Amino acid sequence: MPHLKVKPFSLSKIEKSSSRFTLFNAMDGHKGNVVLYEKSTDARFLDIVQKEAEYLIKPNSITRGADAQTLKKILEEFAQMCELDVIHSNTQSNLNKPKLASEYLKSIEDFYDFKTEFEKVKVEVGFGSARHLLYRAAQEPETLFIGIEIHTPSINQLLKQIALQGVKNILVLNYDARLLLEMLPSNVLETIYVHFPVPWDKKPHRRVISTAFVTQALRALKKGGKLELRTDSDNYYVYALEVFSSLLKAEFTVSKNSYIEVISKYEERWRRMEKDIYTLSLYSLEESKEERMELNFDLDKISLEDIKVPRESIVKSDFFVHFGKRFKSDSKKGFVVECSFGSFTMPEKKIIVANEEKCYYLPSKPVKTRVNQKAHNLIKEVLNG
Repeated sequence: MPHLKVKPFSLSKIEKSSSRFTLFNAMDGHKGNVVLYEKSTDARFLDIVQKEAEYLIKPNSITRGADAQTLKKILEEFAQMCELDVIHSNTQSNLNKPKLASEYLKSIEDFYDFKTEFEKVKVEVGFGSARHLLYRAAQEPETLFIGIEIHTPSINQLLKQIALQGVKNILVLNYDARLLLEMLPSNVLETIYVHFPVPWDKKPHRRVISTAFVTQALRALKKGGKLELRTDSDNYYVYALEVFSSLLKAEFTVSKNSYIEVISKYEERWRRMEKDIYTLSLYSLEESKEERMELNFDLDKISLEDIKVPRESIVKSDFFVHFGKRFKSDSKKGFVVECSFGSFTMPEKKIIVANEEKCYYLPSKPVKTRVNQKAHNLIKEVLNG
């Protein structure tokens, strides 16, 4: 992570140096300072960690983002404008360093208004080694495959293979599949593959297969499309069978130790161990109505007098809100507060900025999901007293 180590300096230098930087001091017994950097095209926070012999200046974890070059430029600009005596820096820019297969690595926001020129669309949830995903993509060049994974090394390995093999029909997403399905239009998918998900026997609420997931899957699938689950877990098989059977109207098939064209190294190992492999295929029986989510994540202008937020997390059945450290500005009337909220599996982490003019989220508004909307509404209630 880019950072600076500088000799101790007077914090009053910060706001005298540039209107782009605003200093905020910790409140409620917390220690430390943060600096808000605002530019027309960007807004980030920097943490200042004070030590006796040096100060450490680094991007705040919540607004850090993935673009290291931007963060390096902000740190360099901060050091230059505040005339800091730099002891150590790793901010030397390397703008010519290529981004590996970056055009295929997508963010969840890319799916807000999803459209494609491909004839068919299929999704694989938790692609792991990506052996199955790459094989399918090679066999079906007319089909767009969306690979979803939360394990970063697996994502990086797939991106390398996409570049090496010249694959043109795979999009990669690091996100929770349960939330992605909300973004997709109805009747758009041919197949959803869920091969060997983590069983989560001790935490069954974390399983990707659930009534809510299956409901959204059937909505996103075309009539005749299928959700294909493969598992070596007896417990997961029984659980999924119960979920499928609980549907008001359903058609599904079950097979045991059936053959497919390509298998993962783990399945090869399980077959050598003579473990049973279950395949459950759930089919969409009808076309679904299009769902339009009318979501709004604007924050109202609030009173800055004696603003209070709860120290304890607010936990509901399907979402939570937790307010973290709070900071205030001495020179400009306003405050910032760290906030985590949304789903338990893929929570949002934002900084809420409030001043005399407006109140807003940084580094961006929450992802457009229903649970985030519920959490946002609760945040507004708390901020408005």
